[in-house]
Amino acid sequence: MKRKPPSDSPFEAQRKAAQRSALNALKRARRSAEKAGVSLSEWEGEFLDSVSDRVKTHGRAFADPEKGAPGQALSAMQGRKLKEIAAKAKGEEPKRWGRIKTSGSNRPQDYGNTTGKG
Repeated sequence: MKRKPPSDSPFEAQRKAAQRSALNALKRARRSAEKAGVSLSEWEGEFLDSVSDRVKTHGRAFADPEKGAPGQALSAMQGRKLKEIAAKAKGEEPKRWGRIKTSGSNRPQDYGNTTGKG
């Protein structure tokens, strides 16, 4: 009796699932933008195309393992940009991922001598 070849390891199955998930998310973002009539910028369209090509070809869209979790198809920053594009397609105000600007209230105060003289 012949045995079936062993199935993929759990890590390999997780990697393939992440690849399918990333490709579906990229397709959804493009479709929702087209459906809503939202025009993506040239950069955003090129981003979606190049990332999906890299995921199809290499299984992931980034080369540096420090930029994303093991087994993931998109790096952390690529995932953020994809979320911004999807939010734009839905008509939501995109979240900007950066430092929050403060009015300066976090700076230490000098309550002592303000004349500069000792």
